[in-house]
Amino acid sequence: MHTTTQTDDKSISADLFSIKVSQRRSIAMLTASLLLSAVSMSVNAGSFISSTEYLPYQLPSNIQEICGKRDNCPEIEVKYLKSSQNWIDEIANARIDNLVVNSQMTESAPIKGKSSEKEVTAAIDGFVSSQFQDMPDDVSWGYNLMVAPHYLGHVDDFELFEISSYVYTGGAHGMPYSEYLIFDPSTKKQITLDDMLISDKKPRFEALAYDAYKVWVKTVAEDVSSYEKNWPFTLSDNVTLTDTGISIRYQHYSIGPYAYGMPILNIPYSKLDKVIKPRFIPK
Repeated sequence: MHTTTQTDDKSISADLFSIKVSQRRSIAMLTASLLLSAVSMSVNAGSFISSTEYLPYQLPSNIQEICGKRDNCPEIEVKYLKSSQNWIDEIANARIDNLVVNSQMTESAPIKGKSSEKEVTAAIDGFVSSQFQDMPDDVSWGYNLMVAPHYLGHVDDFELFEISSYVYTGGAHGMPYSEYLIFDPSTKKQITLDDMLISDKKPRFEALAYDAYKVWVKTVAEDVSSYEKNWPFTLSDNVTLTDTGISIRYQHYSIGPYAYGMPILNIPYSKLDKVIKPRFIPK
């Protein structure tokens, strides 16, 4: 009789845990949907088909037992790209794995080889376990890790994506991250800023980006020179194509305080003639 009671209690506990995860996942999906609506570009999706699928990850049983009692289970939402182009999926998902395994959301950090499913799971296990090593017993909140790809559409034949992530390990706020990916179906390769630039034109592109930086600074500060002393301009290679020009995305703290978000600098195509290769300017 005693054994049966323990089994029932464990079953109820598991059910409650599943309900909590399901509720959190629904909230996460709604949040991601709203974010995607906010950043999507005015380009047509064409015939490209894009969706996502969850990493089938479950918290280790010992973590479930601890956080279930405290109601502060870590939230893990890792999604992979599942599209009509397998070669795009492979590149994007390798980057997602790289971000999860290294837990270093840095601007356009290179992929250092492919991570195995075992390495990804071990990295997440380490992340969720560290919550209960670092936090006091009476803390009611949990760690959070979210990584997901978003299809932005296309400009001409170039397919455009964004990988968004969010990491929270305590403090006043978590750390969002955003990285653009550009794919060329004609060569089946990922396109970088250097691929787009005409030879020896990077200084000119940087000058145009600096002009865009000054325009942006005027939206958040009265004096550009004073602002620049604390938050100087740097060139990011985190770029994407839009229907009007090239957008450059910056992470939090790159060129402004956290409260200013992740700034985007825009350079119109009219200024990019003879700076980027003609095939990257929409027809």
